[in-house]
Amino acid sequence: MATQADMKKAMTQAAQTGAAQAKKIVEDSTAQARVAVEKTMETANKTAGDMLKAAEEAAEFGRGNLEAITKASQLYVTGVQDLSRQTMAMFQALSEHAIEGVKAMSTMKSLKDAADFQATFTKTAFERAVNDTTKISEAALKLAETSIEPISARMTLAMEKMAKPIAA
Repeated sequence: MATQADMKKAMTQAAQTGAAQAKKIVEDSTAQARVAVEKTMETANKTAGDMLKAAEEAAEFGRGNLEAITKASQLYVTGVQDLSRQTMAMFQALSEHAIEGVKAMSTMKSLKDAADFQATFTKTAFERAVNDTTKISEAALKLAETSIEPISARMTLAMEKMAKPIAA
């Protein structure tokens, strides 16, 4: 039969074995928890970095849009000013032509001369008006194309960005 000393020794040995096993379990659990926390932090840092990069790209894209709108507006305003100058010059030239015609009509000696002059004068004035109006219309079309170009380029860029898949 086992003696009390043997029992005490067996119990001490069982306690030491249990303590060693408990210590090993705690150490293993701590190591596993550390690995899990490190992976979670790594993922969180990567996600935060990706979000920051996306925010920076969005801000840069917005800045580019504002620059395109500013450029388009400048081109438009400058073009409208030029069209206004051309229109005023056209009206001034037509007015001068009309004044010259009135002066010339006042010097006519016969009704036939006046009628012939009036026909030539009217034809010349009409051709000049059509020519000047065509030039102004072409300039207005070119202005529309030129001033919309910066915005069109940004729209193209936006469509290209939207077509790309989001980076994983």
